[in-house]
Amino acid sequence: MYVVCVTVHVKPEFAKRFLEATLDNARHSRLEPGNLRFDVLRREDDANRFFLYEVYREKEDFARHQETGHYARWRDAVNPWMAETRVGLKHVPEFYGDGGAA
Repeated sequence: MYVVCVTVHVKPEFAKRFLEATLDNARHSRLEPGNLRFDVLRREDDANRFFLYEVYREKEDFARHQETGHYARWRDAVNPWMAETRVGLKHVPEFYGDGGAA
């Protein structure tokens, strides 16, 4: 299993458009065979900050995700809307979901 956590700070005037584009990407990502989860979260105390929690079966599934048309469409649309460069951190889970081993 492979987990990617992305933090995004969006310029206020683009927050609505960012959310729409990100939900489109998330919905399409969930249709990928290697994607197990794609959560889109918004900070409670700052509506311009988002957190994307993505889970893939394998590291290679994430690489394939980055080659899809919906990811490219999302990436190209949202880059100019960001207040700062997004940060994506990769993880390998030690404890996941219902408590089973990864």
